[in-house]
Amino acid sequence: MKAMNKAIKGRQSRKVFKKEMMWSYLFILVPLCTFTIFTLYPVLSAAITSFQKYRPLGSEWVRFDNYINTFKSNLFFKALKNTFVYSVITVPVSMLLSFSISIMIIPFRRKVQSAFKAAFYLPAIASGVALSFVWKWIYDPLPTGLLNSVLGVFGISNQNWLGSSKTAMASLIIMAVFAGLGQNIIIYIAALLGIDSTYYEAADIDGAGFFQKVRYVVWPMVKPTTVFLSITGVINGFQSFQNAYLMTGGGPDNATTMAGLLIFNRAFKYFEYGEACAQALLLAGIIAIFAVMQFKLSSSDVEY
Repeated sequence: MKAMNKAIKGRQSRKVFKKEMMWSYLFILVPLCTFTIFTLYPVLSAAITSFQKYRPLGSEWVRFDNYINTFKSNLFFKALKNTFVYSVITVPVSMLLSFSISIMIIPFRRKVQSAFKAAFYLPAIASGVALSFVWKWIYDPLPTGLLNSVLGVFGISNQNWLGSSKTAMASLIIMAVFAGLGQNIIIYIAALLGIDSTYYEAADIDGAGFFQKVRYVVWPMVKPTTVFLSITGVINGFQSFQNAYLMTGGGPDNATTMAGLLIFNRAFKYFEYGEACAQALLLAGIIAIFAVMQFKLSSSDVEY
């Protein structure tokens, strides 16, 4: 009788387990289908298209011609150089400013902190198109432009900020730095609030000053956050497209042509979809290499 009860209970538990597993797979199926349709399929399709001379009806296989043409293109390497310069300057400057501002905000009461966080995060909520129009007005070459108006007070002549190859990239970098501060500040403040107060008390007992606390207590404790922000910042920087497209269109003389903008132009301006896919896959590979290298170099002594 006991054996029969155990067998019945065993069958019931297996039925319950199978039922739970069925619901588990059903819930997993939704994000899996989403990933397959909107991520995996486009990547595989782009990989196939990169070996073709794409046409809506009857594409022609050209093997590695799209990759060969890409490596022969001086504009592709110039776009990579512009993207590299843009990312290498934007990410460290943005992180340094965000960290410094976060340090200054932390001593205030929570309500004051919230007011500062809302003020800095506001640009992240606004539309990128709206922000571009605001910055276009700031960089307006006419005397009515905000930046030229301010510089005019000090006797500095008007500058064509977006129309000169000497200042166009710097203008985009400044815009990207100030537009991206809010998110970094929010993340840094969350990390700073997570530091145990006993570390500061121990530092006070040892007679540490403000900068010593920042160097030996705060900076090591927020290093995992810094690694995360630096890696995601570089990835976003290499994928930058919107600022150059809306502000300069890649000009003047391709001085602000980013890799993302170049790929967009090849696909939707010149309709070279195969070459655009080849360039996109090469860019993805470069981003992956930089991300892995950055993680290996910057996270060797980080504990999560």
